[in-house]
Amino acid sequence: MKILAIGRNYVEHIRELNNEKPSEPVIFTKPDTAILRKNNPFYYPDFSKNIHYEVELVIKINQKGKKIREQFAHKYYDEIGIGIDFTARDLQQTAKEKGLPWELAKGFDGSAPISDFQDISNFKNLKDLNFSLLIDGEIRQKGNTGHMLFPFDHIISYTSNFFTLKKGDLIFTGTPAGVGPVKIGQKLEAYIEDEKLLECEIK
Repeated sequence: MKILAIGRNYVEHIRELNNEKPSEPVIFTKPDTAILRKNNPFYYPDFSKNIHYEVELVIKINQKGKKIREQFAHKYYDEIGIGIDFTARDLQQTAKEKGLPWELAKGFDGSAPISDFQDISNFKNLKDLNFSLLIDGEIRQKGNTGHMLFPFDHIISYTSNFFTLKKGDLIFTGTPAGVGPVKIGQKLEAYIEDEKLLECEIK
């Protein structure tokens, strides 16, 4: 199982970080050791002083595929969930300044809490799907799939040109505006529509 993730997929998030709008999906990876399941707590690492939350919808691949045409991409997933892409922003900024990869900033242990996955038939319209993140009961991020630069099917088609997708692979699909730092003691709650699917306490 592998984790692929899409950066810069919501315009307002691109603006808040002063990044360039991409013409194709920006892809990075996380190792499977990044995953946190079952609402386990996130332990703040000692190598960073600026960990940011980024809530994202997550696609779960259901069969093997390579060079998938976009019109057939919908056949390669039937479940979605929600996750948090924890990012060591200080490490990421240092890597960017030196032109180095982001792996240390994005792929460290526990940096990818994920919810249980839901059958897509539970949702009326995947192209108009709301999701959000609350911290200590206050809304910090709100997103809608209609605002994606690259929707689910395009992401699957594009990434499959470079990576053979396999059953169980996860794709984080990008975060909306409102990212920011977390602090020890905070409680994060992630929702798809009005259903809370993920909790994560910072310790």
